[in-house]
Amino acid sequence: MDFGDPLDLARRAGGALLLIATLVALALWLAGLGPRMLTLVGFLWAFYGFYYAVMDGLLVPFVDGVTGLLENAGLRRAAGGLSEIEALVERGEYAAAAEAYGQAASGELRVNALVRRASLLASHLDSPGQAALELEAARQDHKLTPDDELRVGAALAHLYEGPLHDPGRAMTELRRLIDLYPAARNIRRLRRELDELREARFGSK
Repeated sequence: MDFGDPLDLARRAGGALLLIATLVALALWLAGLGPRMLTLVGFLWAFYGFYYAVMDGLLVPFVDGVTGLLENAGLRRAAGGLSEIEALVERGEYAAAAEAYGQAASGELRVNALVRRASLLASHLDSPGQAALELEAARQDHKLTPDDELRVGAALAHLYEGPLHDPGRAMTELRRLIDLYPAARNIRRLRRELDELREARFGSK
């Protein structure tokens, strides 16, 4: 069970407290302390459902949405200097774009260019194995920041899950990232992806 996500911890703790309060009120009603305890049971049970509805239906999607906006803003900032390469992609010159991304990523590693090259290799150039090898090599040869480690690891997991058809390795990679960075801002999405893979493979989370 993961307790690294503060929002998930709040969800579990709040729900547990409300459930305990409901059980206490029910016990007091059974002990003969009057119909008010039964009314309190009904109120607490309704509030228990409302609490989970707010957390799962409103707060979690809101936090995920804000996180996505922040990540996209970060990607746009990190893409500075790659606009000419993006123009090659728009024109369908995928091999030239992949080569240019590789040059941009060389030397002092630029993870943004590396991940974009891997995406081109895996899709338009039909070389997902090469993409995975390059991502693995970059992780082994460079000391990555947590954000870069998460980006490279997530890209690897998506390669394993998709074009490489290896959901077992995808789950292993996602599990590794979650264990390493349980409080990272985008880790909730990786947890959901891991749960979906487990459900697809084993039929239950």
